[in-house]
Amino acid sequence: MIEIIPMEEAHIDGVLAVEEATFSIPWTRADFMREVRENKLAIYYIARLDGKIVGYAGMWHVITEGHITNVAVLEEVRGQGIGAMLMEKLIAVALEKEMIGITLEVRIGNAPAQGLYHKYGFRAEGIRKNYYPDTHEDAVIMWKYFPFYEDYDKTQEQIEQS
Repeated sequence: MIEIIPMEEAHIDGVLAVEEATFSIPWTRADFMREVRENKLAIYYIARLDGKIVGYAGMWHVITEGHITNVAVLEEVRGQGIGAMLMEKLIAVALEKEMIGITLEVRIGNAPAQGLYHKYGFRAEGIRKNYYPDTHEDAVIMWKYFPFYEDYDKTQEQIEQS
């Protein structure tokens, strides 16, 4: 059974294992300790399958927006809906906190991740050139706006016209 629960300091070893298996430039233990202990903007969840941490996702709540920092799932359990469950949790929290939207950056070549984000209503709105220092790959900036955002309809019309 998969469970999605708030990340705590005790989960960092498991999160690090997922991080190191997933990313070419992984965050460090100190990075995650800072997120859990000090960053008042940080909101993180883990995915556990039969007690083992198999994924996690996090975002920062910056004034009226969410900025997704990381979404990662161990390769051996991908395709089981864990990434979707984590995204749904972040979106639910953003709505609960009345954020106007959520943004993230994703490697331009990471089609599976972009597909997941598109599934949840994220749209490409820009490019960050040479964003990733390991490969100098560009990042796609994606946004998902929520309907209660005061200019939501106008923003959506502009996106659809471009």
